[in-house]
Amino acid sequence: MTRLLLVAGASCALSAALAAQPRALTAAPSTRATVTVTLAGPQGSQVAPAKITVDYGQPHLRGRTLHTGDLVPLDSVWRFGANESTTLDTGVDLELGGHRFARGKYSLYVLPSASGWQLIVNANTGQWGTSYVPDRDVARIPLTKTTLASPVEGLSVWLIPSRDAGAASGEFRFAWGTAQLSTTWRVP
Repeated sequence: MTRLLLVAGASCALSAALAAQPRALTAAPSTRATVTVTLAGPQGSQVAPAKITVDYGQPHLRGRTLHTGDLVPLDSVWRFGANESTTLDTGVDLELGGHRFARGKYSLYVLPSASGWQLIVNANTGQWGTSYVPDRDVARIPLTKTTLASPVEGLSVWLIPSRDAGAASGEFRFAWGTAQLSTTWRVP
């Protein structure tokens, strides 16, 4: 009887010790990323800086290929990222690909096709990325597409300021897999 209690006690102690060990961490299938451009007023002015921010879920390829199955199918609106909808939050009136937008918050979607890609700017915000409401589209902007020699593992977005120090303008660019897409941005 004493031996049985000792074995049972040792077994419980071993189980507790194993349960207390930290579990191995695993990488999430997607992360959240943000890119921001800060716009400053003229040197010495009292103008408060304004920001243009894109916040997006950053999916990763993990050995998959774009335009297969549910992974960015052609000719279907894509949520442009993962999880919650991708948002454009601009503290200034903004021109994106020649289309003007009032300062505020917008959701971004993408329509990929073999004949050309479009960036969709939508007024519906705060929803899950797959809750696309086409009636709330503000603009559809043609994108310039280039094919990359080496694939980009995780969806990446950039707001690249112009080299012209006097201009509040630049390039809105994103890449995933071997697709790189872009359009212009500027403060009118």
